[in-house]
Amino acid sequence: MAFTAVNAGAYLHHVAFESSDPERLARFYADAMDMEVSQVGAEWRCEGPKRRFIAVSGADKKLAYSGLACRNAEGLALLRARVEAEGIPVLASPSPYFEEGAFAVRDPDGRLVCFGVAKPDRPGLKGIQGPTQHLTYASEDLEAFVAFYVGKLGFQLTDRVLHEDGRMATAFTTSNHEHHTIACFYTPGRVGVDHHSYEAGEWIYIRDWCDHLAARDIQLSWGPGRHGPGNNLFIFITDPDGNWIEISAELEVIYDRDTVDWPQHPRTLNKWGEAILRS
Repeated sequence: MAFTAVNAGAYLHHVAFESSDPERLARFYADAMDMEVSQVGAEWRCEGPKRRFIAVSGADKKLAYSGLACRNAEGLALLRARVEAEGIPVLASPSPYFEEGAFAVRDPDGRLVCFGVAKPDRPGLKGIQGPTQHLTYASEDLEAFVAFYVGKLGFQLTDRVLHEDGRMATAFTTSNHEHHTIACFYTPGRVGVDHHSYEAGEWIYIRDWCDHLAARDIQLSWGPGRHGPGNNLFIFITDPDGNWIEISAELEVIYDRDTVDWPQHPRTLNKWGEAILRS
């Protein structure tokens, strides 16, 4: 199996969410996630060091699109050739952060995923360490998720969480050196996004993020804790629309290894304490 997305070095560059009040949502991210905010046409854009968030008008808790940047133009061309060979319709990319030549596809649950080469970051951006890192879906069909991202786009399946009868509870896929770029929970009755995540770096920076959030009277929704798959430390907060935001630290770096299977158990999701099981 060709790991085309991995060879392209794709990584999560930004996310765009719909909201019934995009200005409120964007101003929350600017404050909570230490970013600068601006309105450009119908979009509210938040930008910080290596992290970007876009809010557009629409339904609450709905992903408008995600943007995965490839390492270079050659990687983007490689990925586009794979998409075309698999017979996946190539769509226009709405992302403002990619150079000319970007494109988009829709996954089996209808999410719009954009691929491109990132434009240079705006100079002078300041803030706490925390690049955009990964995106996790909620779906009722994990087999279709794996078939599309691994089988058709060439992501690598790093870990699976399995129920006792062998059904997948969670699938983790990567398109670069980090444990997961896009993951997916089996979530009965729900299709959409479970959470998106920012990488704090080392554990000590989780402390800085917690102090930053506390100064704004933003309470943690979950954590601190440590996941089994990925071995990362985490905290979660909730934005005004009800979207979960994860701040993660020390996510596993993947070299050459096979897929690892985990049992569906509370300690798989959180080695330290309370778990929020989706199925």
